[in-house]
Amino acid sequence: QVRLLESGGGLVQPGGSLRLSCAAFGSILGFTDMGWYRQAPGKQRELVATSTRSGSTNVADSVKGRFTISRDNAKSTVYLQMNSLRPEDTAVYYCNAYAWGSTLAYWGQGTQVTVSS
Repeated sequence: QVRLLESGGGLVQPGGSLRLSCAAFGSILGFTDMGWYRQAPGKQRELVATSTRSGSTNVADSVKGRFTISRDNAKSTVYLQMNSLRPEDTAVYYCNAYAWGSTLAYWGQGTQVTVSS
């Protein structure tokens, strides 16, 4: 049973920083693509950043230069360092992962990020 456990969300002022973590469990061979998506109220879920197992990344233009995705394959953990946060970054952030050998996408429960003064 694959599980994704997210942590690190919260309330931060504009210009501040947060670091999200997502630990994945339940795949003996580990995980291939891992990443982060977000969904703001009234909007569709959108890609924030993804990383392949080898470290190749895809980052949304809206966060490029402010957010950095990284991962620790030994721990099956993916991180999202968010700097220079803006009110428009407010959303529920979801971790996403694919188990090795599977095309099924797994999702975390989501963690709220609120950017407000």
